[in-house]
Amino acid sequence: MIASARTLSPDARQPVPSPVGGPYPMGLMALLTTVGMLFAAFTAALLVRRTGGDWTPVRLPRVVVFSTTCIVLSSIAVEVARAWLRRGMLADSVNWLAGSGLLGMLFLGGQVVAWRHLALRGVFLPSSPHAAFFYMLSATHAAHIVGGLGAIAWTLNRLRRGAYSPERHAGFTHAAVFWHFVGAVWLYLLILLIAF
Repeated sequence: MIASARTLSPDARQPVPSPVGGPYPMGLMALLTTVGMLFAAFTAALLVRRTGGDWTPVRLPRVVVFSTTCIVLSSIAVEVARAWLRRGMLADSVNWLAGSGLLGMLFLGGQVVAWRHLALRGVFLPSSPHAAFFYMLSATHAAHIVGGLGAIAWTLNRLRRGAYSPERHAGFTHAAVFWHFVGAVWLYLLILLIAF
């Protein structure tokens, strides 16, 4: 009989638990690389387009500060949820992860309000190249936030069902990595849009 890829315990009846947080699956790494390349391409396009004579920066609505705060707090909440899980405090972990999801939804709501504020000021997608980049980048990023919220909802459901434990929570870690990644992408995009 061929031994399984996982290390077996001395009595050969129970497999030794896999590492706590990983390794990261190839699919996750491919996804992060693809998303990173997409936004790198957008960055290159923005840097080239801004050299045009019609480039006029658009003042971003103040609600963007609120939405950015929400996404940062959401990432912190995910880490607090992971810390509670590692201590075996399932109920606290569930509450913090649910809170992270709510903050993520507030982020999306803040983005919609920002688009509405721009529209009320008469700033639309074709208004200027800078406005077009803001709408395009924030909408593309929002789509990835929706995907991240799906991952959080999936993880929350599994957490409530007891699928994760202090010793085995790799799936939770993978969802957290994606969520932190999309949060970091937003901070990068915001700096890019403000700087140029």
